[in-house]
Amino acid sequence: MQADLIQEARRQAEICNACRYCEGYCSVFPALHRERFLSDGDITQLANLCHNCRGCYYACQYTAPHEFDLNLPKALAEVRRDSWESYAWPAPVARKFHTHGGAIAIASVLGFAAMFLAIRLIGSAGGDGFYAAFSHGAMVAIFLPAFFFPLASLAISLKKYWSSVGGTRIDLKSVARAFGMAAEMRDLSGGHGDGCNFEEEDRFSHARRHAHQAILYGFLLCFASTSAGTLMHYFLDMPAPYPLWSLPKLFGIPGGVLLTGGCAWMMALKLRSDRTLGDGNAWGGDFGFIALLGFVALSGLTLYVLGSTAAMPLLLALHLGSVLSFFLLTPFTKMAHGFYRLTALIRDAQQKQA
Repeated sequence: MQADLIQEARRQAEICNACRYCEGYCSVFPALHRERFLSDGDITQLANLCHNCRGCYYACQYTAPHEFDLNLPKALAEVRRDSWESYAWPAPVARKFHTHGGAIAIASVLGFAAMFLAIRLIGSAGGDGFYAAFSHGAMVAIFLPAFFFPLASLAISLKKYWSSVGGTRIDLKSVARAFGMAAEMRDLSGGHGDGCNFEEEDRFSHARRHAHQAILYGFLLCFASTSAGTLMHYFLDMPAPYPLWSLPKLFGIPGGVLLTGGCAWMMALKLRSDRTLGDGNAWGGDFGFIALLGFVALSGLTLYVLGSTAAMPLLLALHLGSVLSFFLLTPFTKMAHGFYRLTALIRDAQQKQA
């Protein structure tokens, strides 16, 4: 990791530790105040606990033009991005995505969509519904390794992170506490229940918290839809297509709506936010990932509405291209931040019990 980013974050964190005005704002400050000396691992842990809600910045009396020039949200955001890039496997891909995220997302979606259309042209089709355009065997052959690659990559990355922050043997109590914090997105409430200052400058708002919840629960519903379809296909001998009142549709349609709306909302909030309070080098990558995730959901909903028309093969190719891009890019995009922050919350729960 970059020593200058760590050192600047440490300088600011030590001033915060002396002041303690923001002690109740989020998980960062209680964790910060537990330590007298902040190691590199401590700074990395604090950075991944931070949700960039920015409440501490607007409450701080030491921001510019004060000589201390504190901007803790920015300093921690830069360390956070650097940690993801350093621990990612393979690391060079993560660095490229954070700086050229939008272009990489568009190129990968269009490239994979062209690949699926080429597969269709050489005759890999047969069956009902979407399988009339692309065979089930072809989809499985492509998506099965694409599903396991990000899991393996993230496992390697998180193991490095866990070692760097001094993580110990994981216990169920810490895991349960971390999942509870993540499910409620408690830190996005600002610690005092009034919300973030992300898009409202010095005014509090729950908009970012609600947008994140729409994305999270929309994604989980879409995952449940895919899981239900897989179980029905392989264990109940009920292959697709599925009717409206089936589990895949009952999970997938509201999940797609939540995910599409949440991503559009989050993009609008990011466009209104102050970029100087975040990591400017990662802005394009963050925005590109949110756009990619939103397109996955939107293309799926569009495919559901127009799936019986002549446009179905092209729409299916675009949707599958976006899904494949999402899977393969997950370890190098902001999707990884969910895994890092959950891991950081588990480590924080351990430290609270110690």
